[in-house]
Amino acid sequence: MTSHVTTHVLDTTLGRPAAGVSVTLSLVDERVVEPMAVGTTDDDGRLGDLGPKHLPAGTYRLTFDTGAYFARDDRPTFFPTVELTFTVTTLDEHYHVPLLLSPFAYSTYRGS
Repeated sequence: MTSHVTTHVLDTTLGRPAAGVSVTLSLVDERVVEPMAVGTTDDDGRLGDLGPKHLPAGTYRLTFDTGAYFARDDRPTFFPTVELTFTVTTLDEHYHVPLLLSPFAYSTYRGS
């Protein structure tokens, strides 16, 4: 199954996918955050089965448990979690939200 929202996490310090990162998809509604689904990135750092095939228009958040990921290798991190909030506006489009991660920085973009 491919979800309406997918992600791919890359560890830019090591130059490889970030496997085993826990990710939570939540609906954000008037400052209330309601978790909808939880998943873990695979060996390629991808998570394609997070949540339903279709989401209604609204604001959503992906929360990445980066602290646990770095702790597995005894690496310190400044960001124990990364939260990416985005808006779903078009129901017939796929939303791919990648995360480029290092212990002291991260970046993201709308992927395809």
